[in-house]
Amino acid sequence: MEVNDSTQVLVIGGGPAGSTVATLLAREGLDVTLVERAIFPRFHVGESLLPSCLEICDLIGAREKVEAHGFVRKHGGFFSWGRESWDLNFQNLPYPYGFQVLRSEFDQLLLEHAKSEGVHVFEGVEIHDLSFDDNERPRRATWKQVGAGRVGGEIAFDYLMDASGRDGLIASRYRKNRRYHDAFQNVALWGYWTGATEMAFAPPGAIANGSIDDGWLWGIPLHDGTMSVGVVLHKTTFKEKRRQFGSLDELYRAAIDDCPLIKGLVESGQLVSRLRMEQDYSYLAETLAGPGYFQVGDAACFIDPLLSTGVHLATHAAVLAAASLVSLMRGEVTEEQARGFYEQSYRQAYLRLAVIVSGMYQLYDGKKTYFWTAQQLTQHDYDDGDAVNQAFLYVVSGLEDRQNSARALREAEVALVASGVAEEEAQRTLFLHQAYHKVFFLSSLAPREADPGLYVTTTPRLGLAWAAPTLQASEETAEV
Repeated sequence: MEVNDSTQVLVIGGGPAGSTVATLLAREGLDVTLVERAIFPRFHVGESLLPSCLEICDLIGAREKVEAHGFVRKHGGFFSWGRESWDLNFQNLPYPYGFQVLRSEFDQLLLEHAKSEGVHVFEGVEIHDLSFDDNERPRRATWKQVGAGRVGGEIAFDYLMDASGRDGLIASRYRKNRRYHDAFQNVALWGYWTGATEMAFAPPGAIANGSIDDGWLWGIPLHDGTMSVGVVLHKTTFKEKRRQFGSLDELYRAAIDDCPLIKGLVESGQLVSRLRMEQDYSYLAETLAGPGYFQVGDAACFIDPLLSTGVHLATHAAVLAAASLVSLMRGEVTEEQARGFYEQSYRQAYLRLAVIVSGMYQLYDGKKTYFWTAQQLTQHDYDDGDAVNQAFLYVVSGLEDRQNSARALREAEVALVASGVAEEEAQRTLFLHQAYHKVFFLSSLAPREADPGLYVTTTPRLGLAWAAPTLQASEETAEV
């Protein structure tokens, strides 16, 4: 097997971020090569998908395939949190359900779909090095086959999509600018159960989230008849409890016993897998794009799994990156405009979710506080009378991010460009700025400025559009 000598766009990584961005670019007529170190199917955690996944599946043309696979439809979630309990019902959202998936099957489905859309996919291929030009722009990649033989070579490219997952090729090896979130230094320990019961009191296929004094647990029903059950503890607490109990199994079962919600689901069931563990998984790169490249999905950032945002952020970023790149290559925006838009849009999506997750770790705050926080972090005016509740629902379903990027800016936001910052926008900007620094403690990482007149459009084709005629790209748009 020989990887191409050259390509317009090289995508590193075949997870949801890589498959989605590669498919979108190929559907726009670009020559796209994707290399993936593993040979699919391969195990991956992160089984609970938000309703925003339906819009992404529609956009890449994979909706029918995903629906036909038989994954559990996730119509909402249930929280037993602190002193309160509530459910989230997606039935009245524009996309009324997500999926509970086996990631080995879901990720392979997306990768195979990318192949069917014209992406040149090479599995079992690892990128070892990137070569940069004098302007710090990656131009070539050295690759090798994984396993016996170790055949290798080099591929040249015009643009790079780094979707290399937690390894984060650019952020970890070259830029060395990944920053881990102090408040989310957690450890997740999970396994799979048979014979677990469903929550009759929650929306069909709902994820269960239950808090305990020093952490929380999840329960995710899967279409193979198992339930994924995980425990999340701060790593300091985890170390203490591991010394106390002596074994991971005893620690895990004790945490389940401490959570009435999850205990009630699995007490008649049986753990049928080995326990798996992940740690130090919440982080954000200082920059999310650079000359000739975009960092997409887990290669750029990841948040604690409390709100099941991993696949949403990965595929949302894929849309932002693909739209930015195709508009850049068509000469509709400059490279700085494309990168600035991507940086600000992706960072804002991450920030909005991180602030809510951070608040929910303060168990004493209560539901009203979480819902109010969501309302402050949204730009949408909801028709529902319970606007604060609806805001929380839109944010945690992922649909708020898609609406912000998919619709033209409102008149007030367009006027912002011509007449200065409106009071409402100034207050929102200040709130986000304060929340950002409160959450990340990184004063040097203020979001880059992007032209507020840009937004993602999918009609008549994918790209970036301008909210008003006065906000058109400069005649000096870079040639590509």
